[in-house]
Amino acid sequence: MDLLLWRHADALDAAPDISRGLSRRGHEQARKIGAWLSAHVPANLLAVVSPSVRTRETFACLKADDCEVSHYLPLYEGAKVEDILDYIGWPDATRPVLVVGHQPLLGDIAATILTPGVFPGAFRKGNLVWVRSSSSRDSTTDNELLYWVEPEEV
Repeated sequence: MDLLLWRHADALDAAPDISRGLSRRGHEQARKIGAWLSAHVPANLLAVVSPSVRTRETFACLKADDCEVSHYLPLYEGAKVEDILDYIGWPDATRPVLVVGHQPLLGDIAATILTPGVFPGAFRKGNLVWVRSSSSRDSTTDNELLYWVEPEEV
């Protein structure tokens, strides 16, 4: 199974939090990662997107014809790593999954599913992590970090 984790890009300071849109910088970050991902997007992708405005605006930069979208409220409301992994069927789902969400949850997911020492640390705004699993749920040894993409690098 391929799992892609995309942190929303830089957002404006506003209230209420769920309504915060992307800043000018955030739109540029999302556009860069969206273009990269659009060129690499796997077929039959399921996108699980937090309902916040900033995550929906980030996700809108992905151009994929073969993509099903689920706006999943627990991504915004503080779900636990295990809740998200259960929801997406990690590592046994038959299709690739993109999760567009927030910190610290995305970083916690990456740290949980990758072999210790593989996850490089800071999951900054706009970053994309792509992991491939060929293991069972209780093993991290066969989970491979395929890509770590930062907006400043594309």
